[in-house]
Amino acid sequence: MSEVLPPAVLNDQAQNAYREGQFSLAADLFEQAARALDAQGQALDAAEMWNNVSVASLQAGDAARALRSAEGSDAVFAAQQDFRRQGLALGNQAAALEALGQTDEALSRYQRSSDALKQAGQPELRAVVLKSLSALQMRTGKRMEAMASMQIALENQKHLSLRERLLKSLLKVPFRMLKS
Repeated sequence: MSEVLPPAVLNDQAQNAYREGQFSLAADLFEQAARALDAQGQALDAAEMWNNVSVASLQAGDAARALRSAEGSDAVFAAQQDFRRQGLALGNQAAALEALGQTDEALSRYQRSSDALKQAGQPELRAVVLKSLSALQMRTGKRMEAMASMQIALENQKHLSLRERLLKSLLKVPFRMLKS
């Protein structure tokens, strides 16, 4: 007979597995913790755990599981006005959708993620999402939107690498030309 572990213990084991690069095992352990939290009526903690399942699943190459795991968690966080975690959940969904080739929906969720993180006052996290949005916009031929998203991303970062500082200054050129 197998022992039923508390969600906190499962989470610790999952975190360790994730750090060791055992992403499928981490996803399984996070899912066990999420189900236990759901059973205990801890919706907010369960939603967080389902997002951990999503991240680990995507790392394991299972984008479909990643999407299924994160779906709906943004609404749980929105209901609590936890815009930071809502934005992260939408970003997780967007990444899974992108991996599944559903680019239009991925673009939409990246944008919603950016909006939620802006509302949460999380410029650094928003910059990460905007960079992903920009890269996807570039791949789908939306070059002006991609440049605008990247410019906003770089403006939201506190510390820029040399490459990012150069890119930020280069991005100003086309927008100056459009204004004149």
